[in-house]
Amino acid sequence: MTSRTQQLVDILTARIREGVIRPGERLPTESDLVGAHGVSRTVVREAIARLKAAGLVETQHGRGSFVLAGPSETGFDPAPARTRQEVLDLLDFRMGVETESAGLAAARRTEAALAGLREALDAFAAAAGNPGAAVHADHLFHLRIALATGNRYYAGLLASLGPSMIVVPRDRLEPDPAAFARIVAEHEDIHAAVERGDAEAARAAVRVHLANSRARLLRDSRDPLP
Repeated sequence: MTSRTQQLVDILTARIREGVIRPGERLPTESDLVGAHGVSRTVVREAIARLKAAGLVETQHGRGSFVLAGPSETGFDPAPARTRQEVLDLLDFRMGVETESAGLAAARRTEAALAGLREALDAFAAAAGNPGAAVHADHLFHLRIALATGNRYYAGLLASLGPSMIVVPRDRLEPDPAAFARIVAEHEDIHAAVERGDAEAARAAVRVHLANSRARLLRDSRDPLP
């Protein structure tokens, strides 16, 4: 079972990777973290020590702990895909990266990571009819899978791609409830596999989802991408 310390590390790491706490900003105080998460001061201090060892924060005497690294500081910062071919290339790239990311997430997920993944999935499902909100929730779902791997390179890469990595064919711009429900179901399949720790099923669910995303883009001849 994941320790209370590691759960707190996972929560704070996710907030840093997602940009909730930005580079240069101070983490909540020790007292605030104790109160918010119901843990002891020893747990908080050990969690901060692990974040320091990971190079995510530094502690300044008398001032607190501050975030050092943002999620996009990976040296990989591609311009958003603009043509149809670039979007297809991006989907091919994501297929390679996110398939393995999902497998690792299933093997390594923590309770905190699963809670974050469920939250993102619920936000996505609730965004039917709101393409902007759906895109951001969709990206957050995939980012939180990467965070669940515990590998900062996966999380940094997905964070650097940003919400623009999400393919938006015309049926997202003019939502069909049935079509959107099928996309939500694909995400549910990924979540279920990660939750039960089935790495191969998680990889397969991501492959199906991204292959379907590719097919949806190709099928929609009215898509605005050139």
